[in-house]
Amino acid sequence: MSEPTTPAPEPLLTSAGPVRPPALPGAGNAAPAPGDTPLEAGSTAPAPGGDSDLPFGRPGRPIRGNPFVFGFTAALGVLTAWWLVQAVMGASSVLILITVSLFLAIGLNPAVEGLQRRGLPRLVAITAVFLCVIAVFAAFGLAVVPPLTAQSADFMEKVPQYVRELQDNPLIRDLDQRFQILEKLQRYVTSGDFGSQMFGGVLGFGQVIIGAVFNALTVLVLTLYFLGSLNSLKKMAYRLVPRSRRTRASLLGDQIIDSIGGYVGGNLIVSLIAGVAAFFFLILMGVPYALALALVVALTDLIPMVGAFIGAGAASIVGFFVSPTVGVVCVIFFTVYQQIENYWIAPSVMRSSVDVPPLATIVGALLGGALLGVVGALLGIPLVAAILLIVREVVLPRQERA
Repeated sequence: MSEPTTPAPEPLLTSAGPVRPPALPGAGNAAPAPGDTPLEAGSTAPAPGGDSDLPFGRPGRPIRGNPFVFGFTAALGVLTAWWLVQAVMGASSVLILITVSLFLAIGLNPAVEGLQRRGLPRLVAITAVFLCVIAVFAAFGLAVVPPLTAQSADFMEKVPQYVRELQDNPLIRDLDQRFQILEKLQRYVTSGDFGSQMFGGVLGFGQVIIGAVFNALTVLVLTLYFLGSLNSLKKMAYRLVPRSRRTRASLLGDQIIDSIGGYVGGNLIVSLIAGVAAFFFLILMGVPYALALALVVALTDLIPMVGAFIGAGAASIVGFFVSPTVGVVCVIFFTVYQQIENYWIAPSVMRSSVDVPPLATIVGALLGGALLGVVGALLGIPLVAAILLIVREVVLPRQERA
């Protein structure tokens, strides 16, 4: 009975050609593979054409399955992913500005196209729309900054009078006798800590103002560039889609852009109506700074869910300074107007722009606000509309065919 023969090991592929590894013990009787050169009798040196063609010796075992290599590669991948996440987080403020600018450009594009349909060139239409946007910002600054400056100066002039009134108050006088409040306050004001903190607060406030102005200018410039190159950006984005799906992708993309533009335009119209109504009401009630308060109401009305309450609260507080009766009337007016806006004005304006269920609107605004604050709340609703459109036109038909 013949002994079982051990199969010959497979040759190793090297730059010098296929090389067969050394024979295993007990495999001496194995037949040489085709192309192999047998060793000479009584000699351990390789025959000509064997290892002599490998100046650096036979190659070792492959290291593809080495756990050290696998661990090093995995760790390198994790570190690269973490570095990318940190880079995105570090540039988050810039990415938010770019997103807001693109959002505004898409929202202003319907107005530009409307002017184009009236015969204006696109460059002239973009210039006209952009000048209107700048005029709105300028009107807001001229209406809000002078009242704030005047009230701040008036408050600083009346600070000594307020201090004397506090000293004449029996309760304050009793507390001062017990705890020496005024003496401690005077000591704190005359110390260096108050000066350094006050100076640091002024510097911090100035940095915030400078940062806000810089961000506003950046958004305006980026919006102008996005408006000018929006068509070319769309064509470039559609070319990234495979040709067989490009037509359908372009139709869906155009519908999403139209929905976002309709939402922005409709929201601007609703806010404009709120500002005009607030202006005439505040003028009728004799509330000071009616134009500034109306602009605040209009701008805060752009914020979903909570913006209307912010603007109404600011106007009502100023009304209470006029008289309690005026303040109560302001609260009643803004409450009634908010119901009219929610159930009649907004549905009538938004009917042809964004088709989003009320629950999806609330969820989108809440999630966007939690992620990106006010900017996220503004972007949440049109993004939800885009997602619902993709689900309705792409995902559901595919599920029906499966």
